[in-house]
Amino acid sequence: MPDPFASHQPGLSSPAEGGFAVTPSDTLDLARTTRAIYVGTAGALRVTLLSGEVVALAGAQAGTVYPLRAARVMATGTTAGGIVGLT
Repeated sequence: MPDPFASHQPGLSSPAEGGFAVTPSDTLDLARTTRAIYVGTAGALRVTLLSGEVVALAGAQAGTVYPLRAARVMATGTTAGGIVGLT
C-alpha cells in the first residue's frame, strides 16, 4: 500500500510508526527509544528518560498514551501492565 506521507519528516506529534511490547527492567535499556508509551493496565510507571533522568508517574491510567522519550522502563516502581513502546 502506498504511503502518501513517506516524504514527510516525522515529528514527535506525528502518529507512531511502530511499536513493541515493553518488559520492565532495572538493568536493560529498551531496544529503541520511545516516542510515547501506552499503558494497558493502570498503575505506577517509572522510566528513565532519554536525558538520563528517572521519573515516576503515580497513577498512570489504563488506555492512556504518555508522550515520553524513554530509554528504559524500570521494574522497580512500575506496577502498570500491558506497556507498549511507540516509535
